[in-house]
Amino acid sequence: MALLPILRYPDSRLHTVAKPVSTVDARIKTLIADMLQTMYEAKGIGLAATQVDVHERLIVMDVSEERDQAIILINPQLVWTSAETHLNEEGCLSVPGIYDGVERFDAVTVSALDEHGTSRVLQAEDLLAVCIQHEMDHLMGKVFVEYLSPLKRNRIKKKMIKAQREEAQ
Repeated sequence: MALLPILRYPDSRLHTVAKPVSTVDARIKTLIADMLQTMYEAKGIGLAATQVDVHERLIVMDVSEERDQAIILINPQLVWTSAETHLNEEGCLSVPGIYDGVERFDAVTVSALDEHGTSRVLQAEDLLAVCIQHEMDHLMGKVFVEYLSPLKRNRIKKKMIKAQREEAQ
C-alpha cells in the first residue's frame, strides 16, 4: 500500500470527468487499498479517485466511528433520491480547512460494483448519503465549493493558492 498525493483545489485536474472502470482487476484492487490508506491517513470519510489524479469512477468511504467499515463504490450511479433536502456543513480533503453549507438530498440509493466486481445496491441516509453525493460530484469534475457563491469561491481559491505557495517555500 502507498499514500497517494491528494490534489488540492483549484487544481484543474479536479474538474476532469472520470471514465468508467472497465474491469475490477489487480490494478483497481491496489488503487482501492492505496486510496483507503490515503483517506484514513488524511482523516477523511471519503475519497474519489479523481482526487488522487486517477480519472476513473471509483470511490472509497468510511463514515463509521471505528473507521473499520470501508465502502467501495465502482462505477456508482444514483438510482433514487429523496424529495427532501437539507443544508449540510461539508469539508473536503482537496480543500483542507474549509467548511461550508451545501444542499444535499437526505437519502439516496446508489448502484455500483464493490471491490470484487459484484453489483450492489446501497441505500443511504444522513452522513453516508451526503458523502456519496459529495464523492460522486468529484467523479463529475465538481468540487463542493462550486455550490457556493462566486464571492466565497474566489476567497477560498485565493486562500488555497496562498497556502500552497507557503508550503512550497
